[in-house]
Amino acid sequence: MGLFDKLKEGLRKTKESMMKKVEGVIHSFTKIDEDFLEELEETLIMSDVGMQTAEGIIAALRKKIKETGATDTGAVTGLLREIIAEMLAEERPLSLATQPSIVFVIGVNGAGKTTTIGKLAARYKAEGKKVLLGAADTFRAAAIDQLAVWAERSGVDMVRHQEGSDPAAVVYDSIEAAKARGTDILLIDTAGRLHNKKNLMAELHKMFRIVSQKAEGCDVEVLLVLDATTGQNAVSQAELFKEAADITGIVLTKLDGTAKGGIVIALKNQLGLPVRFVGVGEKIDDLQPFQPEDFVRALFE
Repeated sequence: MGLFDKLKEGLRKTKESMMKKVEGVIHSFTKIDEDFLEELEETLIMSDVGMQTAEGIIAALRKKIKETGATDTGAVTGLLREIIAEMLAEERPLSLATQPSIVFVIGVNGAGKTTTIGKLAARYKAEGKKVLLGAADTFRAAAIDQLAVWAERSGVDMVRHQEGSDPAAVVYDSIEAAKARGTDILLIDTAGRLHNKKNLMAELHKMFRIVSQKAEGCDVEVLLVLDATTGQNAVSQAELFKEAADITGIVLTKLDGTAKGGIVIALKNQLGLPVRFVGVGEKIDDLQPFQPEDFVRALFE
């Protein structure tokens, strides 16, 4: 199965839920009027697009209807496709050009953070990159052990300290090791303790300070892992993490297990956070780079 086919299959539940409802509204009205637009907006809100984003889509739709002179609801599907594609368009790709390039992976426990790191490690190694993992989630011994399993499975090295160690010290040693070993990409796992946001923010800021001191000039990306099945709760998590870190992208896991894929649009529109990777299955190669045009195509075709 090709990449697009995997994405299309992964989005099947979202398409069957969200798009079926949207198409139901479009087919139940014969003309574009206020009742139609209100019904469409409500449907988008109920499809985990969120109120703010749904309002934005309808505002853009009103503008396009005026520009095109459309009166038939049958024209709305194509206009919606254009609007969502424009919302998801991302100008800046991930920047991983320096040696090393550093990728922080953050997110709450249970979202699939450590698994994501393992799959990213396998992906980059398959591309011929030299990869190193830094086990900076020292809060849970299980997190270090789980990352070690993924390091072995992916065939990459890992820097670890004892449970309860200072995460910033792990980051320091990981950067030193990455430089010494000619590493291309350093993937750093972090603790996800949202219930104590103050500690989380302090911990992350300390780690980022180490990077600015020890890896000045290196490309740094901060990926937030979110569980797609949590819908609008994932958007709320992203808002909280955005206060603690300069997030450069989202990894959306378990997209194949939910009808709530509409949050992809909400994350980009409300928070300005592009989705960089999506999880569409359990296999090691089922973490895919997110292509906005493929997402829109999978939804509408």
